[in-house]
Amino acid sequence: MDWVTGEYELFEVCEPAVHSIPFVYNSPHSGRCYPVSFLESSRLDSYEIRRSEDCFVDELFACAPDIGAPLLKANFPRAYLDVNREPYELDPRMFDGALPSYANIGSMRVAGGLGTVPRIVAENMDIYAHRLSVEEGLSRVEGIYKPYHTCLRRLVSRTHANHGMAVLIDCHSMPGNIRLAGSNIRPDIIIGDRYGTSASAEISRAALHFLEELGFTAVCNKPYAGGFITEHYGRPIRSLHALQIEVNRALYVDEKTFLKAADFPAMQSALEIFMRQLAAFVSEYAIDMALAAE
Repeated sequence: MDWVTGEYELFEVCEPAVHSIPFVYNSPHSGRCYPVSFLESSRLDSYEIRRSEDCFVDELFACAPDIGAPLLKANFPRAYLDVNREPYELDPRMFDGALPSYANIGSMRVAGGLGTVPRIVAENMDIYAHRLSVEEGLSRVEGIYKPYHTCLRRLVSRTHANHGMAVLIDCHSMPGNIRLAGSNIRPDIIIGDRYGTSASAEISRAALHFLEELGFTAVCNKPYAGGFITEHYGRPIRSLHALQIEVNRALYVDEKTFLKAADFPAMQSALEIFMRQLAAFVSEYAIDMALAAE
């Protein structure tokens, strides 16, 4: 699979027939089109390189257009470029030559090998056999990262203009071995709202409530509070809300083979119920906010 063939779009928007609800769904880490040149430059095999992939998350939330919301999904892999980072969180250890002065080389994510151009996947597995050129890293930012965020920003702005508010749901998956600190609780789903700063408390509470009603063990912000996208796009004071949702991969995929589990359709169905419930709640919430403002 190589983008040069033109067979794959870097990312795509699945639009609804009518954008009837104030939501945008985003799946930035589920891309599974791996360029041949990227695989050839990696020390990892075609299985290992997929360890950071949010397997089939775009398909888990594929009903978004059916319920009236666009779904933006990346086709490029997270291991190649991570759009849930600042544009220039770059690790100087990865590159030949000096990075530009505006690069953020000191973030915790860079230190951990998980910058905009990641150095590792999964449990500290180095991706590259050799250093990259600075030009290669910057070209990924200019050619993929910036167009992706331009597209996402337009979707959110359009939603806000047409509905008076926007709710961005940033969709992810997490490893099945995640436990809450100090306990043996394994969450099924984690909702992240940057500790109340990226979305209203009412919307976050409603999301948790609906998930728990569906039988999921759902928690908020721990250990995942939301990344760059949630933080960057969530402005509740301006009626711009952003929630990150992390789904436990063990619920719907075999983490050893990356094949869908038998329960995959049931997981899709449960998430569709959740999405419809949250949309209905937010519609009522928007009306209440409008009345309160009068």
